[in-house]
Amino acid sequence: MKMLLIATAGVALVGAQPALAKGCIRGAAAGGIAGHYVGKGHGVLGAAAGCIAMHHHYAKQARAQKAAAKK
Repeated sequence: MKMLLIATAGVALVGAQPALAKGCIRGAAAGGIAGHYVGKGHGVLGAAAGCIAMHHHYAKQARAQKAAAKK
């Protein structure tokens, strides 16, 4: 479990952009809370999943805005 978390954190840090850190923090907070209520020990897993999901969402949104600005 720890190895998976370390690998996931490493990938997230390599791909992270400063402008999208807000999405990761928001997703981690929401995922951590949801994981806490799901069961024992799932808070960290929920936080990691939330960070990845929201980072992806904000990156997708940024690409769409960039494409709209080019038109």
